[in-house]
Amino acid sequence: MAPVDTKTYDYIVLGGGSGGSGSARRAAGWYGAKTLIIESGRSGGTCVNVGCVPKKMSWNFATINETLEVGRYYGYDIPENININYNHFKNIRDSVIKRLNGAYERNWNREGIDLVHGRAHFVEPKVIEVGHEDGSTVRYTAPHILIATGGRPSIPKIKGAEHGITSDGFFEIEELPPKMAVVGAGYIAVELAGVMAAVGVETHMYIRGDQFLRKFDPMIQKTMTERYELSGVHIHKNHAGFKEVQLVKDGKGKDRVLKLIYPSGEEVLVNELLWAVGRAPEVEDLNLDIPGVKTNHAGYIAVDEYQNTSVEGIYALGDVTGQAELTPVAIAAGRQLGSRLFGPPALKSSKLSYENIPTVVFAHPEVGSIGLTEPQARQRFGDDKIKIYHTRFTAMYYDVMPPEEKKKNPTEMKLICVGPEEKIVGLHILGLGVGEMLQGFGVAVKMGATKQDFDSCVAIHPTSAEELVTLR
Repeated sequence: MAPVDTKTYDYIVLGGGSGGSGSARRAAGWYGAKTLIIESGRSGGTCVNVGCVPKKMSWNFATINETLEVGRYYGYDIPENININYNHFKNIRDSVIKRLNGAYERNWNREGIDLVHGRAHFVEPKVIEVGHEDGSTVRYTAPHILIATGGRPSIPKIKGAEHGITSDGFFEIEELPPKMAVVGAGYIAVELAGVMAAVGVETHMYIRGDQFLRKFDPMIQKTMTERYELSGVHIHKNHAGFKEVQLVKDGKGKDRVLKLIYPSGEEVLVNELLWAVGRAPEVEDLNLDIPGVKTNHAGYIAVDEYQNTSVEGIYALGDVTGQAELTPVAIAAGRQLGSRLFGPPALKSSKLSYENIPTVVFAHPEVGSIGLTEPQARQRFGDDKIKIYHTRFTAMYYDVMPPEEKKKNPTEMKLICVGPEEKIVGLHILGLGVGEMLQGFGVAVKMGATKQDFDSCVAIHPTSAEELVTLR
């Protein structure tokens, strides 16, 4: 029995990010569950504050500069040296995020969800204690507890690594640095390096292999790595890491200087260093051992297909589980869980399918992907069952440019089909506008579309998307 001073709820959600919010709102707003959200940071979690939203705004900011470059070829008299007021943009971006923080909290309040700010941890299997800045603590209990505390960027364990920044710190930059180093080969590294390069920052990427985006289809890896090199990004391949990072001069923008030291003793100076070497689940101070919640070898909370942890009545979803770490995935999983726990009997088997989840990398150009890569498809079905449709071209938008410039702006598409019916099991696209393009094609792939289904759709001309329904 809970102590008298412990407050009781139907549902406690640890983390007010995308997944936690989605689940809490479904439970409270749709089904009337008495729900509490506990959040230690700004409302909205990673996506709103240091993820999707500021990232896409930054991508838009950088894309405008690229558009100005193309505009000169269309006959616009655009000066070569345009002043970029990055600090103005940052302030505008910050104000948008602050507005979204408030929108999240207003939505929770409207649906009767209580919000508590503070760090939470288990003190009993179904009892949560929250510590506040004034030193006080309050306890809460519920038969259903969701862990949706997300993740955080990792920093390598080398001397001086703290002088660099992570993706969180990227959004605190107030002045564009003249020269920036980005360490990492995943989508965060590629996206943020692309933003910096597109606005004129001398950008250096340090990757462990020959290509980046290694979890994506080989077509995307090859073309995007080449495209970044052609656009002026300095890619240091087969990089083994730095031995040490030293702060030479503190400050902002051009006034900040870091010395990166290779194991060989070679040194290079940059104005900013971004670590994009992975993320870790935010679980250390939750005291998961008290209820007995199990984690895997990487520290992520282990869950089944219904988001159940190893302990009955305790659930986990989103980045804290390491499953498809994407905002819409966390939201969808959270809503399904809320329906399963508090909805009518018909929804007691609600769960999210993690198959065929579309994803976009807001690189330069954008990348879109759904389903299996070509190697995955060949391994699963066999070479003799697979048929590949592929095309590469230059979007009409770039036709006004000279050949050497058009080469820097490819559009490339691949369909991976299986069996005599040619069911589409993989779709991979890169180029201008593919982020918006993928959503509709993602529905088709999710529904089990075949190559014939694509062929039977009348093309919209002139578009890049029409190439996907006219592939031969």
